[in-house]
Amino acid sequence: MVLQWYPGHMNKAKNQVQDRLKLVDIVLEIVDARLPFSSRNPVLEQIIDQKKHIIILNKSDLADPKVTADWKLNFEQEGTKSIELDAKHNKGLGKIKTLIRSELSEKIERYERNGVKNYQIKAMCIGIPNVGKSTILNRLVGKNVAVTGNKPGVTKNQNWLKTNIGIDLLDTPGILWPKIDDPKVGMKLALSGAIKDKIYEPDDVAIYALNFMETHYMDQLQETYKLDKSDIFNHTTPELLMTLSQKFGYNDDYDRAARRIIDDIRKLKLGRVTFDVPGEFYEE
Repeated sequence: MVLQWYPGHMNKAKNQVQDRLKLVDIVLEIVDARLPFSSRNPVLEQIIDQKKHIIILNKSDLADPKVTADWKLNFEQEGTKSIELDAKHNKGLGKIKTLIRSELSEKIERYERNGVKNYQIKAMCIGIPNVGKSTILNRLVGKNVAVTGNKPGVTKNQNWLKTNIGIDLLDTPGILWPKIDDPKVGMKLALSGAIKDKIYEPDDVAIYALNFMETHYMDQLQETYKLDKSDIFNHTTPELLMTLSQKFGYNDDYDRAARRIIDDIRKLKLGRVTFDVPGEFYEE
């Protein structure tokens, strides 16, 4: 699945981010903890240049905690600090201020030596659609100042937001890259809801999800759908989709079965799943 989804406001936002980068001290990159690789914008490194940079693994309540720990170690080894949080349930947000001040400690100390007390840190939030960026901003500000929603591309403008933790935040629209060449990345983004449902084929995504579950979360797949090993090992993944369609009572309506599987994953009916695994490489 090669996807092209780049609304005009995203191209404009990319240019605005580049123009306003000089106004901030640090960049907060929000990613989906279920997709720490696939939910990162590959042009981000070009955009942020040499700015201080923190990765925030949001929606950690939906992700496999063991794999999240592996990703944090992976980012640390690459030289980038990261934290996990669950903004929806207001868990872990206190870590943001602590890590930001730690990363900017030298700059803050330099200002203090020059007589500037209580330096107001300025940070930029950036991320692809539907990673929970607006929810994080609302939590940090303490009121609903950023529009939230479960559809990608809700935030359209850039706004400065004052927080009660001594940091000014620059909100930006969610930015996808112009073309998603790697079909696996496209599948994972579709599973997470980062891509609008109407632009992909549900059976393709569901088959990818089932295949991944067979490899990495076999027990959860069997338990959720009451499957015997023969249902899995004696059939191809498309045939498994057909089997599940019959179990669901949908007969030959495979699209309906596929959408149910996608919805079940999003609603945690198959448990906490992370679809990106550190060390896996994605073929073009």
